Amino acid sequence: MSEREVILDKVRLNYEGLFSIPDLYRTIDEWFEEKNYDKRELKNIERVSADGKYIEIELLPWKKVSDYAKNEIRLRIIMTNIKDVEVEKDGVKVKLNQGSLQIVFDGYLTTDYENRWEGKPVFFFLRTIFDKYFYRPFQSGFQSGVKRDVLELRDKIKALLNLQRF
Repeated sequence: MSEREVILDKVRLNYEGLFSIPDLYRTIDEWFEEKNYDKRELKNIERVSADGKYIEIELLPWKKVSDYAKNEIRLRIIMTNIKDVEVEKDGVKVKLNQGSLQIVFDGYLTTDYENRWEGKPVFFFLRTIFDKYFYRPFQSGFQSGVKRDVLELRDKIKALLNLQRF
């Protein structure tokens, strides 16, 4: 069984105001593509009510960093009271969305994701010794990579949302 170590837990980003949902999606997808993450969408819910739209998306992209370890970032995006509005920017009408946005980031380091060391008890014991004494310097580098990626993605989304103040 692979082991999943929590590196960052529940890093939050809250925003309320005008933003563009397609630009948000595009920014996230481009960042994942740029950093060579394979995107996996776990949940995509959209409900329409009188107050506005409710959209909930959960993504779990991953990237192999070695044959033994992989980075995973969980993104939970919750948008509430989303309404379409038209705003005039530089004399041109632009369609935007208004509402509340909450994004929760989690960063994980998964080791032995192909379950190669789980077949026999001797292999499990050897893996424990290997992880504890020989692989520790590599693992700390992988952990800092996960942390760096999560915080970089959060900052990229923050920059997008702060640029879109109208």
